[in-house]
Amino acid sequence: MKIAVIGGTGLIGSQVVKDLNAAGHEAVPHSKSTGVDIISGEGLDEAVAGADVVVNLTNSPTFDEASLAFFQTSMDNLLAAAHNGGVGHFVILSIVGVDQVPELDYYRAKALQEKVLAAGPIPYSIVRATQFMEFMEPAMSWTADADTVRLPATPLQPIAAKDVAAAVAEVAAGAPLNGIRNIAGPEIFALDELGRITLSHKGDNRTVVTDPTAGMFAVVKGDALTDKSAHLAPTRYANWLS
Repeated sequence: MKIAVIGGTGLIGSQVVKDLNAAGHEAVPHSKSTGVDIISGEGLDEAVAGADVVVNLTNSPTFDEASLAFFQTSMDNLLAAAHNGGVGHFVILSIVGVDQVPELDYYRAKALQEKVLAAGPIPYSIVRATQFMEFMEPAMSWTADADTVRLPATPLQPIAAKDVAAAVAEVAAGAPLNGIRNIAGPEIFALDELGRITLSHKGDNRTVVTDPTAGMFAVVKGDALTDKSAHLAPTRYANWLS
């Protein structure tokens, strides 16, 4: 199959392209650097021309309220181009529990992206992933100083980016789900515990202070960002760290 991967040069997209091509498909990466602008629409028709599948892995440049307009406009443009091009399957990557955290603008924006896709004219698949292991460093940096890192005890089920890419590639190469597939890492940690494990591995002597008000994940209630019934990826956090 010919598969257009929009956002195909990023962390996940580049690996999805590699995985799909290794499986014998023709996966083509598209991004601003290749002349495709999903907000203005420039280059979109050409990018999806002849594609059997479109995979949209683009992300909003901000995590605030502006992300809602980004996902609305980009999805409207992409769906129109894909529909006009006769694309038969449209795939996006979303977040486990995205519809359970309305306090976060970015999560509301991703939930909107899902709704736009589901209401659109093209058979679709939504892959929802838990938090990437690669995001631990930025998550700690939001509330860190020279001596401490403040983190809430929010339960997370971290997944390696390579496992996310493999799952997206598998879904893209299959029949449309017309629904959602949840994927997650094999272990659940409290975020503060995950911070301590990460710092210890790196030989970082800063102290993790449990603070239920610290950072973006402080507003998450209960275990909304975990899913024990998800398709579980193989990579454990300790193995990823090493």
